[in-house]
Amino acid sequence: MARALAKPFLTAADYLEWEQSQAERHEYIDGEVFAMAGAEDGHVTVAVNLTAALHRHLRGSPCKTYMSDMRLHVAASNAYFYPDVMVTCDSGDHASRLSKSAPVLVAEVLSPSTAHYDTGVKFAHYRQLASLREYVLIDIDRRSADVYRKGTDGLWVLHPFSDGQAVELASVELTLPAAELFADLEDGGAAAP
Repeated sequence: MARALAKPFLTAADYLEWEQSQAERHEYIDGEVFAMAGAEDGHVTVAVNLTAALHRHLRGSPCKTYMSDMRLHVAASNAYFYPDVMVTCDSGDHASRLSKSAPVLVAEVLSPSTAHYDTGVKFAHYRQLASLREYVLIDIDRRSADVYRKGTDGLWVLHPFSDGQAVELASVELTLPAAELFADLEDGGAAAP
């Protein structure tokens, strides 16, 4: 889970300048900077599986897939995050080299230390993105995914996928088999050696 650093209040511009010289990633929420914890191999394996599937599926389209090293700017919250996976189809995002601000899909792979943060605080911020159509929470231990999809009425509706069901990502028109999403994981959620 992200933890606040003992630093004075930073403007967004100060954060962006400071972050460029840091060895580790940090998220930013309205003046506060949070160090990001490293991920376990199972977490990374599932994030790579999702990224690879999205990349293959979207090749040749105006949409691009990004992994956790790409920053997401939520202007309405004066915040910057590093989602595990995101997809943007926005031409303005394609022109921005260091951060994106108009994703249609954001996905987080849950871990015990980040699950509460990803399902609560982060989702509250992500919901302020007008472009966002789906938020995906992937639980490695349960081999499940909760897809929150924004309806035409602006309400977010949960679409749970478990027990080997394929995960439907309507925002990018992809149905991803559970076996592909969770490939190369052992029973405990860790990747095989």
